[in-house]
Amino acid sequence: MKILIIRHADPDYEADSLTEQGWKEAGLLAERISAMDIARFYVSPLGRAKDTASLTLKKMKREAEECQWLREFAPVIRRPDKEGMSITWDWLPQDWTMDADFYDKQAWMEHAVMKGGNVAEEYTWVVDSLDQLLERHGYVREGNYYRVLHSNMDTIAFFCHFGLECVLLSHLIGVSPMVLWHGTCAAPSSVTTIVTEERRQGIASFRMSSFGDVSHLIMAGEQPSFSARFCECFENVHERHDKTKKNQT
Repeated sequence: MKILIIRHADPDYEADSLTEQGWKEAGLLAERISAMDIARFYVSPLGRAKDTASLTLKKMKREAEECQWLREFAPVIRRPDKEGMSITWDWLPQDWTMDADFYDKQAWMEHAVMKGGNVAEEYTWVVDSLDQLLERHGYVREGNYYRVLHSNMDTIAFFCHFGLECVLLSHLIGVSPMVLWHGTCAAPSSVTTIVTEERRQGIASFRMSSFGDVSHLIMAGEQPSFSARFCECFENVHERHDKTKKNQT
């Protein structure tokens, strides 16, 4: 089976909806997804993800199942570079890369900073919910692989968020989400594809065949939104910069 993990289009975070550019991206995404045979759609309860999904669902005359666990990854922590509380990811490289635990698929969530935000509890809830859904589709988690109850070539689609996407992928391919949060960039409306591989009958694993694909934008002459990234060079004043005061030197 295949899983499509689709990040919401260019967001208006204040309104929890989409920008004008985001609605354009969602329309181009709908053209792409509507050409596929999708068995089931699942969507985050947040507005920007539901709005992104809405154009695809309308075009295909379909409905999506709303899943609370597909919301953006919710815990907040006290990052070493910021005052007050912050999202779990988006650390400065000089802060997280110095600690080998953050590269470990289990130890990362036992770090004191993560414990302060109850991150392990949220992570476990999300990945357990994912496994419960996959069991409905014929795949039961056993250790680090899946036992196949019903082998199939169905495609299911998740409309969700970047932070949450990395949590799902970390569980499916067995890596720390810290590596994915900081080493990948999924642009708004991008599509990540992950597919089962059953090399021995009855035993399946998941492999990522593409990450953050925005070909539906490129083919239409649209550049991906920059909202997923920070400046490529610090001198690029027209690109997004980190505004945290303690970061500025």
